[in-house]
Amino acid sequence: MRSTFAGLNAMVRGIQNNQLSLDTTGHNITNASTEGYSRQRVDSAATNYQERPSLYGNVYVGGGVDVIALNRARNIYADKQFWSETSTQNLYKTYKTNYDKAEAVFNDAKETGVLNAMQQFYSAWVNLSDYASDAASRTAVITKGNNLVDRIKTGARQLQDQINAQYDEMRIQVGKANNITEKIAVLNQNIMLAENHGGKANDLRDQRDLLVDKLSEITNVNVYEEANGQYTVVSNGMTLVQRDSHLTIEMSPPIDNERYGINDYTLRIKEAGGIGYVPQGGILKALQDTIVQDKGYIDNLADISATLMTTFNDAHKLGAGIDNASTTWTNFFGRNAFHSDATGNNYTGERYAWHVDPTTGDRWMTATAQSVTRTTSGGTPPTSATVTAVDTTIAADIHEMRSMQIINAIKISDELTAPDGQNLVAARQIVDPVPASPTHANPIGKMLPTVTGGTITYTYSFADMNGTGDGTMAVELSKFFNKDQANTINVAELIGLPTNERQRAVGSVSINQYYNGVMNELGADAENLDKKMKQQDDLMVQINQWRQSTAGVDWNEELTNMLKFQTGYGACSRVLTSMDEILDRLINSTGVVGR
Repeated sequence: MRSTFAGLNAMVRGIQNNQLSLDTTGHNITNASTEGYSRQRVDSAATNYQERPSLYGNVYVGGGVDVIALNRARNIYADKQFWSETSTQNLYKTYKTNYDKAEAVFNDAKETGVLNAMQQFYSAWVNLSDYASDAASRTAVITKGNNLVDRIKTGARQLQDQINAQYDEMRIQVGKANNITEKIAVLNQNIMLAENHGGKANDLRDQRDLLVDKLSEITNVNVYEEANGQYTVVSNGMTLVQRDSHLTIEMSPPIDNERYGINDYTLRIKEAGGIGYVPQGGILKALQDTIVQDKGYIDNLADISATLMTTFNDAHKLGAGIDNASTTWTNFFGRNAFHSDATGNNYTGERYAWHVDPTTGDRWMTATAQSVTRTTSGGTPPTSATVTAVDTTIAADIHEMRSMQIINAIKISDELTAPDGQNLVAARQIVDPVPASPTHANPIGKMLPTVTGGTITYTYSFADMNGTGDGTMAVELSKFFNKDQANTINVAELIGLPTNERQRAVGSVSINQYYNGVMNELGADAENLDKKMKQQDDLMVQINQWRQSTAGVDWNEELTNMLKFQTGYGACSRVLTSMDEILDRLINSTGVVGR
């Protein structure tokens, strides 16, 4: 049996429901611009019916409305898509930043890059081939060579600085990630406590999802929600957050990397005893990848440097300068360290050799000390000279160099940069072999050294040397810049050096081809990345729209709801007033007749 005042309760519930809906609408409107906020709604349901007898049996009369829950609009599937794809998007963005930096380092558009310096060095040799006795032309070769060395070193230092900056950025991102995981763990606990009585901590959940958004930019994450509403956040097999606990990512102590002249760092989990952490997406992975990429660019510069110090030097040694002593066997790049004595020019220099491990493919350059004695024979002045380069291959004297170590070692030899050092530039060709029957085939018509038991001997006659104006050797040296190995002299092969010392650091192509190949690859990779970024940006726009279509606050919809709930509130109030008047008539006016 319905009570007399049952209708009043129904209207009160209606007023309360509409008032709560209006409050929620106001909450939505005020947070329309709040980052990470999800639109909320009041979910209502009719209350249990009440029984009332009728002519043909009982009827069931509704008791009004009641609130089931206050829920937020959220598409979990869209969230998971966002967390996955935003990690990829930030991976590409970080790649893009590094490509821009590398392109700036190798920028030849303003004639300040390595390619421009190589072209000027090549042009200086071509000019020297026409004006071999001209002091200015000889000085220009040294100047342009020094300019090339400077640009190689400058580019390598800029790449080192970029790597150090990437490690600094990695440290910042690790700090952000740890701060986020700590906050997620705290929110997990607060959400569980707030929802113990059955309600939904919507605003706390929004804060937690926003933190996951930020974490997914830094590294790849997978999120799993437990029955009690807490998140478990997993990244590459590591559970970064579980309930109210979290792991701490840290960077290892500096690892001295002599090869690249920097300190390297690894990522690891502090609470797991230093077990390595390898991100598979986001900014952290991109930083690790770009560090390897920049080391590769340093290797490319080292390959060019090694080619100049080995293949180029080997050919330069076989020519002669125009100084009075008719000096030969001189490194253009590296160390000669001349020391004169009573018998001639005796000195201890470096023999640079390039090595490739046939099994592992590992590449390095050695700088082996060699004692070079130059003896003369004949009348006065001497008519011939014999250069004996004793290869003292003693383990303690062999210095293996890789990457930045090679770049640090390259320089124009001190003898060439000394006063009158331009006279030592080997532009002249030695045309007549001594003895008459050369031991080796000679592609440029001059005597090549012989090798016996590690001793390299090279004999030539002063009378058979071309004059001071000869630039044939300058022509031969200029070939290294634009011709591949097949079209230039390979001294290492001709004098019978081991197979793994015959290869050039730049391979079988010319130096220009090698450098242009590296730059073409850099440009192609950067262009391909731009396309990937465009596709990824389009995908993120779609996912964001998909996400916002569910969770976003629509002003038109909220204003419509405001009018609807306001009207409902007023209608319930009017019904309540009408019922009150009816009850007032019933209670206060019924039965007054006859009093």
